[in-house]
Amino acid sequence: MTDARLILVLGDQLSLHNPALKNARPGIDTVVMAEVREEAVYVRHNRHKIALIFAAMRHFRDHLRGAGHRVNYYDYGQGVESLERAVEAELALAHYSAIVICEPGEYRLRAAMAEWSSRFETDVDILDDSRFLCSIEEFNRWADGYKSLRMEYFYRGMRKRYGVLLEADGEPCGGKWNYDQENRKGWRNQVAVPARPGLVQDAITADVIALVDQAFPANPGKLEHFNYAVTHEQAQQQLDWFCEQGLANFGTYQDALAEESPWMFHSLVSMYINIGLLEPLAVCQQVEQAWHDGRCELAAAEGFIRQVLGWREYIRGIYWRFMPDYKHKNHFDARRPLPEWFWTGDTDMRCLSQALKQTLELGYGHHIQRLMVIGNFALLAGLDVEEVCDWYLAVYVDAFEWVELPNTLGMALHADGGMMASKPYAASGKYIQKQGNHCTQCRYSPAKMTGDGACPYNALYWRFIDRHLIALEGNGRMGLVLNNWKKRAEADKTAILHWADKVLDEVVGDAA
Repeated sequence: MTDARLILVLGDQLSLHNPALKNARPGIDTVVMAEVREEAVYVRHNRHKIALIFAAMRHFRDHLRGAGHRVNYYDYGQGVESLERAVEAELALAHYSAIVICEPGEYRLRAAMAEWSSRFETDVDILDDSRFLCSIEEFNRWADGYKSLRMEYFYRGMRKRYGVLLEADGEPCGGKWNYDQENRKGWRNQVAVPARPGLVQDAITADVIALVDQAFPANPGKLEHFNYAVTHEQAQQQLDWFCEQGLANFGTYQDALAEESPWMFHSLVSMYINIGLLEPLAVCQQVEQAWHDGRCELAAAEGFIRQVLGWREYIRGIYWRFMPDYKHKNHFDARRPLPEWFWTGDTDMRCLSQALKQTLELGYGHHIQRLMVIGNFALLAGLDVEEVCDWYLAVYVDAFEWVELPNTLGMALHADGGMMASKPYAASGKYIQKQGNHCTQCRYSPAKMTGDGACPYNALYWRFIDRHLIALEGNGRMGLVLNNWKKRAEADKTAILHWADKVLDEVVGDAA
């Protein structure tokens, strides 16, 4: 009888801080990793995402082996159907006293793994994911004390807990907790955008790209543009570059939309944090130090840290607190089928086309493209919530259900009825015009409400307000907008609504 344990490492747990690996014993325990079909195909994942995860997994496998660990690895070509099948195959080869797993990030996997102990007649130890800075239980204790679960309250507590951007007396640096108002400047090509450094692909990454290109020919993603880090060292280099070259202008232009650059001054490290190549607290501390060193304004450092220490942890807490029911919420009863052009970007709306094509080709879009261009359109058009959420989960390299679902369903689509956001993030074409320069190259004008050449966002915005007037009546933040609509002449309202219906039929397609 042996006390050897089987340690399962998932593709988004590629960190030596993974609790399942912390007490792993080289030469005694066995680590199993697997590129399984079930995880690769349950949505139409962007090929950049699959390539990133498979390449990072293979590099992490080699790192573990170099440290003396026994790693049994199943690559995609071996045809292992699921993580359960991979574990089953390992148990057929040897006896293990227990199966050790860091809790997965998705509810469906967590529910399946809860059955493994009886399925395999082996102890299964599912460990809390200590790589997150707030455990699920801690978040629930916090949430139990609030009627309204606003991120700002949670974020301040996390700042205090980890001592980030605090004065000696515990007050926030600069006297304010949040500098979001200073980070909303639109883009008019005021500052040169620094060129991103290219990453040299080794043989492992090249093999993965060839595999993904062949195995997933119909998935989005142009792999000739693949430029993602696949090791901790590479990811750290990307973070270092951001702190030196991007952070100074990140805060000012983090909400900007630009024709000139898909990346702007953004860090592009969310995918590395989400799969374990970077640790969230260390990332925040490095950005904080950059501010102390005078490399950026406080607003830039705070805006970045809020996204990681605040928003990321908060979103995860929301996901686990309200699943599985959360996934099926649809507050506005939005059921219009997702247009096929969401998979091609072929629309005359310039801002939307740019955001969609960039997303599909590179697997990346920054938060305003996701929320106020794509998400805003989906909200105004009443696109089916489940289809939209599945699309977001598929196309972005940093998308895993725990982070994607609340961001899409709750923040972008307001389908949870305000559990997260205090109001729907709905906007007309004027917002998009203010944030960037897409409108100058668009056939539609944000200055026109109806008629040929009118920006579709405009009439759709007021159609959304009219259609959900009663549901929005109790929202204090919507009062001014609702009153503006009520005061319009009936003839104006009728013309706008008729035009909006025409736009939906011609641009979006048939309603459900």
